[in-house]
Amino acid sequence: MHRPILAAALTLAALPALAQPASTLNIGIGGAVTSVDPHFYNASPNNSLSMHVFDRLVERDARAQPFPGLAESWRVVSDTVWEFKLRAGVKWHDGRDFTADDVAFTIQRTPNVPNSPGGFGGFVRAIERVEVVDPLTLRFHTARPHPLLPTELASVAIIARHAAEGAGTEDFNSGRAAIGTGPYRMVAYRSGDRTELARNDGYFRGPEPWARVNYRFIGNDGARTAALLAGDVDIIDQVPSTDLARLKRDPKVTVSEIQGLRMIYLVMDHSRRGQVPFVADNDGKPLATNPFDDLRVRRALSLAINRAALAERVMEGTAQPTGQWLPDGTFGYNPEIRPPAFDPEAAKKLLAEAGFPRASA
Repeated sequence: MHRPILAAALTLAALPALAQPASTLNIGIGGAVTSVDPHFYNASPNNSLSMHVFDRLVERDARAQPFPGLAESWRVVSDTVWEFKLRAGVKWHDGRDFTADDVAFTIQRTPNVPNSPGGFGGFVRAIERVEVVDPLTLRFHTARPHPLLPTELASVAIIARHAAEGAGTEDFNSGRAAIGTGPYRMVAYRSGDRTELARNDGYFRGPEPWARVNYRFIGNDGARTAALLAGDVDIIDQVPSTDLARLKRDPKVTVSEIQGLRMIYLVMDHSRRGQVPFVADNDGKPLATNPFDDLRVRRALSLAINRAALAERVMEGTAQPTGQWLPDGTFGYNPEIRPPAFDPEAAKKLLAEAGFPRASA
């Protein structure tokens, strides 16, 4: 891979180290939840909230590895058919039974949410037909072999047909359609402020330790840290890098971090054969042809990027250099592919071979 991928950011959270179990957990988040509708917008704050209220057929652990969720098992029936066996005895928050029909409804609704700014349709695009075999068995038919289907379904929250059929995003925000199978049920949602949750004592994995959860939006970094230190919240995400060292020194606070999935990278413009906007020679003249079509140019740009320095200085130690799309532990990661070493002299040589002898790296 010759795209110069720069760094993968760490996911950080901080919480008081000596906090005792309490009936209410107060969480301060740095990104605003734009909707309780789990299919409305594929954004991290929305997805984080969704995981409290809804479940998926396949779940992912802290290392993004799949494990059984509402589906207790899955298998390949043929090149174009996946069969999923659902977990028995799962109840919706209103006490009704969870069945395969709810999954079929979810797959139909996911790509068809009105006014969605960026939803989850891509995760179900491969599915041509859903066959409900019995209340706890269903088969997904695809046009061609699709080995990634279980991984993709780990991103799709399952909703209840009886609560959400005909409902819009506003019905989820009001709570009417926000009926899930997850560890918490929604009590109230106030856009730009907070979401209040109550424990689902009938959760199939067993009840959570907190009876209630207040999920507060605190967009300002300083205010989020201050709320934690003052005891107004018990845990925060998106720990500001400027506060990280101070929080790590504070004996009342525990900082938890894990390699995140966010990637920061550059992509060369391959959409044009002729001139590329903003690409010029040393004299400022536009180039007649697209230089990024030349493999030597792409390799040179990758070698000219000091990934380690960016991770340490620009990202303030909260990132790791990488040379591929996903971090260690995730599907498709190859431990043999290491980040390209910073080598400006080799970059200059490649650029000269490509016809740019005056380029500076």
